[in-house]
Amino acid sequence: MTDAVLLDRARGGDESAFATLVGPHRRELQRHCYRILGSLADAEDATQEALMAAWRGIAGFAGHSSLRTWLYRIATRTSLRIAERRPARLLSWDAHPARDPLGDLGAADDATAWLEPWIASADDPAEAAERRDAISLAFLAALQQLPPGQRAVLILRDVLDFSAAETAEALETSVAAVNSALQRARASRAGAEAAADRGTVRNPAQQRVVDAFVAAFEAGDVPGIVGLLTEDVRLTMPPLPAWFDGIADVAAFFAERSLVTPWRVREHVLVNGMPALVADQQTDGVWRPGAVMALGFRGSEISWIASFLDPRVIERAGSER
Repeated sequence: MTDAVLLDRARGGDESAFATLVGPHRRELQRHCYRILGSLADAEDATQEALMAAWRGIAGFAGHSSLRTWLYRIATRTSLRIAERRPARLLSWDAHPARDPLGDLGAADDATAWLEPWIASADDPAEAAERRDAISLAFLAALQQLPPGQRAVLILRDVLDFSAAETAEALETSVAAVNSALQRARASRAGAEAAADRGTVRNPAQQRVVDAFVAAFEAGDVPGIVGLLTEDVRLTMPPLPAWFDGIADVAAFFAERSLVTPWRVREHVLVNGMPALVADQQTDGVWRPGAVMALGFRGSEISWIASFLDPRVIERAGSER
């Protein structure tokens, strides 16, 4: 059944035809909402709300733009309404100062709006084709420092390649306003992303480093891990407020805290385009879900271990296998 036939049936009230028509766009719409909101739960809510709005409005869709563009327009407006009611999402170093790795790690900080990870299967072709710079944690953190309207303009223009006119129509504003917002957003993003960048650009040699990290991590080999790190490596682990800055503190944390109990890697996934490991920790002789660890690179050294301890994140990562 062609898209034209499906569209005619959807306009006539056929819900099954509508679901078939929009189904291929759902994941990319959710990713778009996530870029604006920095939260998987909010992105899921925004996507669902946008698709419900599209269903209510499909009878009036005149086809002046592509269906995909029309859906993006609805999803953008929906996400902006949610973003206006939500705090900006933060990385660990934006929320708290670095801590002593041998000191108090603090209780889970549920009051902070943490930037949540976008998790995908490591062998998903669609995710592999995704521009890593357009989904990286550094990029998302920089976006979160912009007003919601500027976030949307930057994403529509620089990520989705919408024209200024298409962006203005999506946001119900003028081309002049879009161009002005884009200029301000690009300037702000450049400074913020440079400050947040932890070297997430990948190259083929990095898979050997990932394999070496897994072997050392499972063996409890701290010197083996340290040999893979940059001098200014950081380790973060929201929702705990503690994070560590520099190779000495990261090494001390592994030696004295993390690797005093056994760990094993259960799954390999992608987190915002970075290779990531779903790891279990053994406590009292029982293996339990422990963390999702994404590895950010500078060249072929690890410059950021972005560890996520939220059980919901770990469960979601396991479901992506």
